[in-house]
Amino acid sequence: MNPATPALNRRAEERERPARSAASRSRLWLDFVNTDLSAQPPRGDLVRSFETLLTWLSSRGAIDEERAGGIARRAKLQPAAAAASLVDAGRVRAALRALAERGASSNRIQDDAVVEINRVLGRSAGTRRIDRHSDGLLVRAFVPTGDAFASLMIPIVESAADSLVAEELPRIRRCADPVCQRVFFDATRNGMRRWCDMGTCGNRAKAARHRAKSRLRPFPELPER
Repeated sequence: MNPATPALNRRAEERERPARSAASRSRLWLDFVNTDLSAQPPRGDLVRSFETLLTWLSSRGAIDEERAGGIARRAKLQPAAAAASLVDAGRVRAALRALAERGASSNRIQDDAVVEINRVLGRSAGTRRIDRHSDGLLVRAFVPTGDAFASLMIPIVESAADSLVAEELPRIRRCADPVCQRVFFDATRNGMRRWCDMGTCGNRAKAARHRAKSRLRPFPELPER
């Protein structure tokens, strides 16, 4: 065996192994960006109604079930406020998609996102505390004391703020598959990940390259008679 082979193998494994990061927590804001219609073509917008928005936030642990139930009951009593909250969520999501796709190369887009983040953070009063989830993990929580609807986007924008402060934008990008518009955080050591998921978009790209190579192969020559 070539003595250099083990070292080469170790370097290859390190390139694929996710880098340890202070921001290894879940990036809720990227998950939220990926709920839009462009990222979910078969199923459509995952938060197309206030009810689905509430369900999505609850499923991601952004709000607990008790609070989600209370807000759902209030939404039935205040449908106009719930509808306005859904429109506001769409505005936040659009700003965060621009940040995820082009923020690393544009200070203007970063500044626009900061304005949007600060707008959301500044409009709702409440208290911050540590809660323990049902799975035993300790998490930061925000308990609003003002408008319950206005505070729904706070966990989303706080997640985006964490990524900005941690200077993660150079590793946040859109999937290289032109059909896919999902965004992701590249945790590989070499920072060269291109696909949101290697099992789907990555394999589709490999198959496309294989078909292209097959079309370029010359036909075998027929034997002379």
